Amino acid sequence: MSTHDDAGRDPAPMAGHHPLRDDDPARVGDFWLDSRLTATPAGTAFAAHEDRGDAVLLILLSEGAAADPAARARFAGEVNAMHIDTVVARGGQDQDDGRMAVRFRGEAEDPALADHGPLAPWAALAFDGSLAAVLEADRVLRAVDLSMSPPLSEPSGPDYRLHWIDRTGTGPTRAWPLPWPGRTDRAGWITMLVSFLLMALITAVAILLAILAFQNQPPVNAPQPIPSMGEGSGSGSPSGSQTGSQSGEPQSPSGTGTPSPGSDPGPYSDSPSMNQPSGEQSGPGAPTVNPRL
Repeated sequence: MSTHDDAGRDPAPMAGHHPLRDDDPARVGDFWLDSRLTATPAGTAFAAHEDRGDAVLLILLSEGAAADPAARARFAGEVNAMHIDTVVARGGQDQDDGRMAVRFRGEAEDPALADHGPLAPWAALAFDGSLAAVLEADRVLRAVDLSMSPPLSEPSGPDYRLHWIDRTGTGPTRAWPLPWPGRTDRAGWITMLVSFLLMALITAVAILLAILAFQNQPPVNAPQPIPSMGEGSGSGSPSGSQTGSQSGEPQSPSGTGTPSPGSDPGPYSDSPSMNQPSGEQSGPGAPTVNPRL
């Protein structure tokens, strides 16, 4: 085909994007949801992106279809029939088998409560922004709810209606790690850097306030030791002057150096003495005679 023919062709129509609703999840698996593309009772197709990745078309089954084993099996069959380059990732309940099992991304390591049910099936497909990709997603969803399937025989009797067709809410999902509080978009490296610097600033201010609060405090002396009761009686027997005054005996002058006979404490005196005993004085082992007798 010539270049002239390529230039004259109309560009492929682009898909229309619609804003997310309040009940739409912010994240499914590793993909952040950006906008709505199409929706049927079986599920919704979103425009999404992965961290540092390209845009994808993410199909998420509804609450009713996710609870029906037959609907989950039809969805898995549609995904397994696609080309391996078309399927970027898949996840959810009963989506880990078939040809595209290599694209399965489990979330078993994410924390979950005991009362949480299984996750809704989903598939992330390659998306070029064209309307044809959205129509293909719409065909997959209508194959799940059987709205476009031809009857197998001549219709007769009452119309058939799926029991979950009215449960069109978003299927159960789990976002981990959690986004920034109050935000439904991803937390980039700028947000993480700002939060880290804020925590460092608060820590530095707390340390500075602690230093300023205690640096001007006057020094406190250690308390004086309290004397015990044994320290007053540990000096031994009272002095000679106290003994003499209590007994009423006259005391000899302090300059003579000869103690009075009644004030001699004996060889076991608590006060040390440098005097050597004479020959008339008995040693420590000999008995002494009281001169008053």
